[in-house]
Amino acid sequence: MKKYGFLTLLCAVSFFIFSSSAPMTTKAKPKKNKSGVTLTNLDKSVKPTEDFYQYACGGWMKLNPLKAEYARYGSFDVLGENNQKQLKELVTNLSKKTYANGTVEQKVGDLYKIGMDSAKIEAQGAQPIQDELKKIASIQRSALTFTLADMAKEGHYPFFGLFGSSDPDNSAMTMAYFWQTGLGIGDRDYYLDADQQNIRDEYVKLMTKMFRISGYSRMADAEGQEEVLAKKVLALETAMANFFVDKTVLRDPYQTIHKMTPAEFQKMFPAVNLTQYFEKLNLKIDTLNVGQPSYFQGLNSLITIADMEIIRAYLAWNVIRSAAPYLSSEFVDASFDFYGKTLSGRVENSQRWKRVINTIDGTLGEALGQMYVKAYFPAEAKVRMEQLVKNLQWALGERIKNSTWMTEVTKKNALAKLDAFRVKIGYPDKWRDYSALIIKDDSYYANIQRANRFETAYSLSKIGKPVDPTEWQMTPQTVNAYYEPNTNEICFPAGILQPPFFDMNADDAANYGAIGVVIGHEMTHGFDDQGRNYDLKGNLTDWWTAEDAKAFTDRAQLIVDHFNSIEVAPGVFGNGSFTLGENIADNGGLNVSYTALKKAMKDDPKAIKPLMDEFTPEQRFFLAYATVWAANIRHEEILRRTKTDPHALGRWRVNATLRHIDAFYEAFNVKSTDPMWMAPEKRARIW
Repeated sequence: MKKYGFLTLLCAVSFFIFSSSAPMTTKAKPKKNKSGVTLTNLDKSVKPTEDFYQYACGGWMKLNPLKAEYARYGSFDVLGENNQKQLKELVTNLSKKTYANGTVEQKVGDLYKIGMDSAKIEAQGAQPIQDELKKIASIQRSALTFTLADMAKEGHYPFFGLFGSSDPDNSAMTMAYFWQTGLGIGDRDYYLDADQQNIRDEYVKLMTKMFRISGYSRMADAEGQEEVLAKKVLALETAMANFFVDKTVLRDPYQTIHKMTPAEFQKMFPAVNLTQYFEKLNLKIDTLNVGQPSYFQGLNSLITIADMEIIRAYLAWNVIRSAAPYLSSEFVDASFDFYGKTLSGRVENSQRWKRVINTIDGTLGEALGQMYVKAYFPAEAKVRMEQLVKNLQWALGERIKNSTWMTEVTKKNALAKLDAFRVKIGYPDKWRDYSALIIKDDSYYANIQRANRFETAYSLSKIGKPVDPTEWQMTPQTVNAYYEPNTNEICFPAGILQPPFFDMNADDAANYGAIGVVIGHEMTHGFDDQGRNYDLKGNLTDWWTAEDAKAFTDRAQLIVDHFNSIEVAPGVFGNGSFTLGENIADNGGLNVSYTALKKAMKDDPKAIKPLMDEFTPEQRFFLAYATVWAANIRHEEILRRTKTDPHALGRWRVNATLRHIDAFYEAFNVKSTDPMWMAPEKRARIW
């Protein structure tokens, strides 16, 4: 399933009002008594024409040094901390009371108490995963299919993933997708790049320790041979990585659509008995999609020839790795040492209560969200957000109409798609039913197992059925936004509607620069290098003329080339192809929201003050945008995100993106001799 997120972080929400050209039914507006620019965030030792990110965010970076538990600490991470405190208050109040068994209040409150019972978790040690590991330690090749199906029920997907998503030719129906997955480090480059040997060495150390403390090496008659097992698992995953299709290739949706019958897939992948696999998962499938046929062909050969000792160890490792955060501190600390410290550079793990709150959010997200909305999100905010989205939708429409590089037939199709956007704001109209999920006081991990089974059953039950257009892909308390191409929808959860995205007491120029750009960003995803391949109904359809498709690609290539040239760390460069979709969306979001700002200024000249804190509205717009990305980040996290994150790093979402925005040059009088200058012919002008 493809979603295009602006950022991922939990955060609290605040009531807001937004000036627009269209009338809104509101109560009295708050006085816009500040500019929306926090002067202490600035670093005036640097000129905005030299390094705009440093100028706009340098003060914030100095005042907010990296905390030990963070690999990257930004302005919205501050909001995340506040949000967690609000969620904690909600949850702890529930945990102090007694509720009828089976109610969401009982489930949320009890799961918190169970997760916080460190004494019991420590006493249980590895016991909660013993039964799973014993089964794996004894399986024979003939039982591999059943084992993989059983693990899928538990939410484990070694070797390959299975999920339901929209049929690319009939977006109203859900079909089964098979996808490459199963690498414990994550990205394939960690296995294949020569300069990642240290990461691989540390990964072997982690597995070595986990095989010992979990007791699996004893079950597998390999006590004292844990490192040998670990190296064999690394070799197996490395072989898998060699078959993985590169992440930049996967950006082309046409490269991931290979529909076939189960019989055709079985012929390609005989190592797994698909009939047995589907029966075990209670699935009836007529047609499925194989995302990466070359991967499954290679995987088939690998599974066929691999020794069962290695396969068993690999399956066991998948269980141990997934369970570690919910077991005793010996497991938690070992996992954090690799995934937190080695990969990201974090110094300390988050406090237990924060980790438990995150678990509840992932397990009972909409139940928690329903409580969150009731406590923190006024209904009026949803109405105002709906109007704001309309403002930005109008602005994008105007930019499409006035485009000089598109033919009229493609413009017509683009406008029809824009008009068909399904908009979701704040929270769902109907809430998810959690009655089948049982939370009880046996072990923390046992509850995670039940939650995984509940979630997997829910997900797989959609296959072969109509897509539910009311379903949300994020919880209301999430500070994020997304565009889903298969349903042509944009979603803005309640959690994103507060500073630095929106400030109810600030002049609206800053709000257009922050929340306005977020909205424009998500809308633009419908027309980025991936989203443009889907029509107004979410079907994978080429609605472009050949002339316009070439013009789009040529203009987008300017962004690819620019981000490829950025040295994010000594000897390490950005990946312009991998981050292209997000970079196009940033580019479009800025242009679209700026267009909306200028219209608001024209329609009501008194609504936005011409000068505040010595900054013009145009300058406040760009300063607010930069503030969203104010952050400090560790070297290790820079390297990790450059490999795995389709978003560019925050510094470059500002400096690199703004170099393509003509209005930025006008706002700050950037000249050809300034470091922020880019020649006009190199600037990408798309949406």
